[in-house]
Amino acid sequence: MFGTLLKKKVSDEKLANVFINGLFSSIDNGFPIVAEFINDDNAFVLSPNIPQNNNYEFSLIIIVGNLSFLESAFDPDQASRVELLVYSKLAKAYEMTISEFKQLVKDYKRLICRLNHPSRNMVYAMSKGIFDKYALYNFQDEYFKRMQSPNPLFLKRMDEIVENFVWDWDAFFKKYRLD
Repeated sequence: MFGTLLKKKVSDEKLANVFINGLFSSIDNGFPIVAEFINDDNAFVLSPNIPQNNNYEFSLIIIVGNLSFLESAFDPDQASRVELLVYSKLAKAYEMTISEFKQLVKDYKRLICRLNHPSRNMVYAMSKGIFDKYALYNFQDEYFKRMQSPNPLFLKRMDEIVENFVWDWDAFFKKYRLD
C-alpha cells in the first residue's frame, strides 16, 4: 500500500517525453554496438560493414516495436492518449506531419509483421525487420542467400540484442504512477 503512495506521479506528457528520450538514448548509445555485432557476426561470409551512425532504419524498427508494446502496458484510453503524444513528438523529431509519421510507422509495422508471418513475436519481427532493412541477405552463405531467408542462428542472437531496446514498463511502473 505505501509503495503506491511513494511512487512519483507522472503525467501523460511527461511519460511520452521519458519514453521518447529513453528510446533515443538507448538507440544512440546502443546502435554502434549493434552495428559492430552485425559486422562481426560469423553468420556472414562477408561483413555488411554497416556504419555505426547508420541507425535510421534501426531507430524506426525499435520505435515501431515499442509502440506495439505500449498498447499492452496501459488501459485503452490511456494508451491512446500517450500514443497520440508520442506520435506528435516523434513527427516533430522526424520533421513530418503526424499523419505522415503514422503512415511511416504503419508501413514499417506492416513490413515487419509480413516478414515475421505467421509468428506474432514482436521481438523476432524486429530482428527480421533489421535484417531486411539492412539488406543482410546478400552477406550470408550461399544456402541462405539463395533462399533470401535470414540465418536462424543469427536471428536468435539478434533477438537477444533487440530485447535490450524494448522499454521495460514493469520497471517504470515500480517507480512511477500515472496522474
